[in-house]
Amino acid sequence: MEETREQIQEQIKHQGELVRKLKADKADKDVISQEVAKLLELKAKLGDEPAKKFDLKCPKGTRDYNPIQMAIREGVFNTIIKCFKRHGAETIDTPVFELKATLTGKYGEDAKLIYDLKDQGGELLSLRYDLTVPFARYLAMNKINAIKRYHIAKVYRRDNPAMTRGRFREFYQCDFDIAGQYDPMLPDAECVKIVVEILSQLEIGDYKIRVNHRKLLDGMFAACGVPEDKFRTICSAVDKLDKTFWADVRAEMIDEKGLDPQAADKIGFFVKFSGGLDVIEELLKDASLATQKEAVEGLQEMKLLLQYCEMYKIADKVVFDLSLARGLDYYTGVIYEACLQGYTHQPTSPASGQEEESVTVGSVAGGGRYDNLVGMFDAKGKKVPCVGVSIGIERIFAIMEHKALATNLKIRTTETEVYVVSAQKNLVEHRLRLCQELWDADIKTEQSYKKNPKPLDQFQYCESNGIPLSVIIGQSEIENNEVTLKNTLTRVERKVSRDALVQEIKKELAQLKSQ
Repeated sequence: MEETREQIQEQIKHQGELVRKLKADKADKDVISQEVAKLLELKAKLGDEPAKKFDLKCPKGTRDYNPIQMAIREGVFNTIIKCFKRHGAETIDTPVFELKATLTGKYGEDAKLIYDLKDQGGELLSLRYDLTVPFARYLAMNKINAIKRYHIAKVYRRDNPAMTRGRFREFYQCDFDIAGQYDPMLPDAECVKIVVEILSQLEIGDYKIRVNHRKLLDGMFAACGVPEDKFRTICSAVDKLDKTFWADVRAEMIDEKGLDPQAADKIGFFVKFSGGLDVIEELLKDASLATQKEAVEGLQEMKLLLQYCEMYKIADKVVFDLSLARGLDYYTGVIYEACLQGYTHQPTSPASGQEEESVTVGSVAGGGRYDNLVGMFDAKGKKVPCVGVSIGIERIFAIMEHKALATNLKIRTTETEVYVVSAQKNLVEHRLRLCQELWDADIKTEQSYKKNPKPLDQFQYCESNGIPLSVIIGQSEIENNEVTLKNTLTRVERKVSRDALVQEIKKELAQLKSQ
């Protein structure tokens, strides 16, 4: 009768146990060799193919993060969340995938970057492209008319990744949005203020926030002779001006999108306007724009926005820029984008003969007003005006990692405050009791996982991991009901009563924090 695979596997299991026992008992080598040979014969009966070698790498456009990188990321997240909460936001979460129909028709030409999922269970699904459309769906589905929310989560884009620039296929977005019917530019100005607060606190370099208005853009296109059905596609072309030259954008408008060359040249005249309130006043006097109601409304709202920015003391960071377009279809009003000044924004002209050395990262924050998006999901078309901003977190991470590497900055990857050190052997029980006491007091504490670690190894662990305090226990300390408290940086030691240990540690930690 032929043995089954399960029977052979059972025999291999028993034979393996026999070999391990013989080795543990230090049996005769010949006996062990004979039993090992039997084990190999049994394994050969299975005829299993050798394990295939895997291509050990992350999928294209994704990456792993080591503890140092995660420490940087957590610090950035904490700064951003504090800012959002300071401005009164609450948080929500939505599924990582949505019905495909939810995302369709919201992103203009970028729709080709949406990840569609294989049909599972009768629903056509796609991975979320951003957090804004799911937010609008959430508002419509739950009949919410007003909310101030933030949402930090991963989104997915079937993009051509440029990971050195913080451009991925899977990445985090940090969104802040204000939904509700409010007076003009008050929520919009606060969104710009939030961008200033976050970028200033992160200290990633000098930056400017470019602002524009979709009504002004549409009015400008009309004044330049662009047919209304080409507004969005021409807007997408203008949106590329931060990545390429006007000549390339003009060629795309004319050759690919069929725009009249005269209309393109008129657009070229307007997109050069950039500055502050003085530029707004100049454009309000332009005869061709004055005939366009939307352009005039857009200019008046931009004027109000810049005035509010002055009151928030952020006017020096904000620049009105008529070349800013932001190609997403759902924007209806103010749009803005933050770009670092120390990194390339405009490409260097080949004619200049200069090579650009700085790191190109593009924008590090962007957003705008989208008053019609919620209504697209509501059965009765009920609109909920919204304005929001998204922080370009991955690009910020890329910059901060680069800075940490360039400056050899030592970054702590744990928050351990105290390390319990045993000065002699056979004190593991005392260490465990000390750790328990400190954990109960909510003090971040570690110890060695060896029963009898060497004192020098324990102190070196404290220094290499930046642990500020160590609690040393030895036989004399046990007899006197005390411990030795040591400052890792100064190496100053002092005796502390066991009864006052928690209080003294907290006092020492408070002093270190204040320093």
